[in-house]
Amino acid sequence: MVQYVIRRIFATIPVLFGILFVVFMLIRLIPGDPCHAMLGEKATKEVCDRFVHEHGLDKPLLTQFGIYINSIAHGKFGDSFRYGIPITRLLIERLPATIELSVSALFISIIIGIPLGIIASIKHNSWIDVLTMLWANIGVSMPVFWLGLMLAYLFAIVLKGTPFWLPPSGRLTVGIDSTPFYEVWGWHLPDGTWKSTLYFLSNLHILNGLLSANWELLKDAVKHLILPAAALGTIPLALIARMTRSSMLEVLGQDYIRTARSKGLPRRLVILKHAFRNSLLPIVTILGLSLGSLLGGAVLTETIFGISGVGRTLFDAITARDYGIVQAFTVVIAIFFVLINLIVDISYAYLDPRIRLD
Repeated sequence: MVQYVIRRIFATIPVLFGILFVVFMLIRLIPGDPCHAMLGEKATKEVCDRFVHEHGLDKPLLTQFGIYINSIAHGKFGDSFRYGIPITRLLIERLPATIELSVSALFISIIIGIPLGIIASIKHNSWIDVLTMLWANIGVSMPVFWLGLMLAYLFAIVLKGTPFWLPPSGRLTVGIDSTPFYEVWGWHLPDGTWKSTLYFLSNLHILNGLLSANWELLKDAVKHLILPAAALGTIPLALIARMTRSSMLEVLGQDYIRTARSKGLPRRLVILKHAFRNSLLPIVTILGLSLGSLLGGAVLTETIFGISGVGRTLFDAITARDYGIVQAFTVVIAIFFVLINLIVDISYAYLDPRIRLD
């Protein structure tokens, strides 16, 4: 198992360098002069000369790539032309919102999609199976922006004044105390990596509410996440339900399942321990792909519900031609994708010992 994990980790290193090289070449492949492409009307000759020198664009390509790798290793992505602040600070501020939204959407997809898929496979060709798959097909086909607007209209306007009312936008209600947990505990750390890490974690409002025992913050953060997470998780939920059903149907027809039933084992034990565990590989695959896609930025969902996350920031950066943000966010999301795929590969070896032996 250890050797398998080490091999998989080393296999990701060339992938990471390939991703970094592609992102590095992005700015070099922009038609025309990179300075004029990024600065627009502000790009005078003096400004462009300074821009080229500061970004090392007057050096050989391999040297530029080495400088780029060194900057990323130190967590430096340069400054944003649109916001006028370091891009690393933008990542610390905006990435937690997308992570919180993505994990919440995937959580909703798992707790609803997997049971639906199991029930549909057990009740194969029954009206329950038909309704479940019909609902899953509708969920895949439903536009996220339409669903988000309908959910906001229903729970924020139609149900206003009832216990079922939910906030239609933002991450927190104005006035809610969101003091970082390290300040609540009295940590006085100097400026640096650890403080940046703690600030990043504190922007995860649910985690912050749990660690600081701020139950008002926790409740308000969860209420604000329900609608966007439900809208964003609809498509993964439908995919997970369909994949669980098809994988379970394949396993339920195997000989060892019939043998377990003939031995008189309880039906619940046969389904959950024997059938479900052996059908997990394709389900884990779709879970990993779904989480990676969600972390890539839900532009429409974040825009509809007023969440300043990765997707919305990337869209604004592209329209403003702030390619430094595009590069930085692309690198971070790509690294997340690689790490998620690594975790999925390792989980394969845990779920199926034959894989690690091969």
